[in-house]
Amino acid sequence: MAEETSDDSLQILYRRPGFMIRRAHQIAVSLFMAETERFGITKTQYGILFILSHRPGLSQITVAKLLGLDRSTTSMVVKKLEDSGLVALDQSAEDLRQRTLSLTAEGRAMLKRLSEPVKRAEQHVLAAFTPAEQQQFLTLLDKFTRHFNAETRVPILPIDQPPPPTTTKPGRRRRRT
Repeated sequence: MAEETSDDSLQILYRRPGFMIRRAHQIAVSLFMAETERFGITKTQYGILFILSHRPGLSQITVAKLLGLDRSTTSMVVKKLEDSGLVALDQSAEDLRQRTLSLTAEGRAMLKRLSEPVKRAEQHVLAAFTPAEQQQFLTLLDKFTRHFNAETRVPILPIDQPPPPTTTKPGRRRRRT
């Protein structure tokens, strides 16, 4: 049997779904950053700003679940957004131990400034396809992510499912002495 050339081996690697998905993600992030770098906002920060513009008052945990982020990453990103004056952390009216997130006026203004650059980045990502292929590509990506969502380390809370209510854990009762 003939030995595979290194070019053949690379083609095998390059055609693997995991490799192509990772590479597509790298490209999408790069295109996003090219459009938005002057604003100093990452895709993750944009995702949090976007979610909060549509669902203000969510807990940090719910935001993490809606974006498929782990708690520590969400905490670091929210801290940076708070330090930048784009997000405010408020005491939950329902549970004084919980803090809710909302956009500040600066956060809303930033999101508005990002609107066109983000739209251009999204158009650039899809530019390799015809309009029909764009729809097919997005449909297949949606099917793939929905099918395997529960198998990920951090599943995304489905958008057609309402966010979980803020729950409180029962406190410890003090012993009478």
